[in-house]
Amino acid sequence: MPGTVAFQGARGAFSYEACLALRPWNEPKGYETFAEAIAAVASGECECGLIPVENSIVGLLPDPNRLIEEHGLKIVAEAWRPMRQMLMGQPDAKLTDLKTVESHPVALGQCKASIASLGLKPVEAYDTAGAAELVAASGDLSRAAIAPAVAAEIYELKILRADMQDSADNRTRFVVVER
Repeated sequence: MPGTVAFQGARGAFSYEACLALRPWNEPKGYETFAEAIAAVASGECECGLIPVENSIVGLLPDPNRLIEEHGLKIVAEAWRPMRQMLMGQPDAKLTDLKTVESHPVALGQCKASIASLGLKPVEAYDTAGAAELVAASGDLSRAAIAPAVAAEIYELKILRADMQDSADNRTRFVVVER
């Protein structure tokens, strides 16, 4: 659809933030998986896609890179964006209440040492903001999410610790892909 940019994740995800910052003239449209977002571009359902392909901590992201190539999409622009990971929980939660932390596997990988230092059990979710949405809906004080600050705002969670990423220079390279 003309004017739409596909991204992987829910409203409030890092890819959503990147869409607002890098493609403000496009309407962001979220998909649960990279495969669905990239297929939406390949089919013409969306004008373009904004897809993360590399992170300064975890390296190349194999799934999106493979899918972009398999669908024959062309990369028309790229930008590195800072990734500041926030630990968020229920409005009444305290750090001492937490037992688990949910997020996208790449985000969990960017915060391994911080998660371990808090003694939390990591739980994989399909997306950072999706994890925040699930934590918010649960009402459970022992569950937390790692996601961008905007997700805490959207899902009415409290940031319990800022900058959970293990490197202050945590960045992700996003590419704009088209048919």
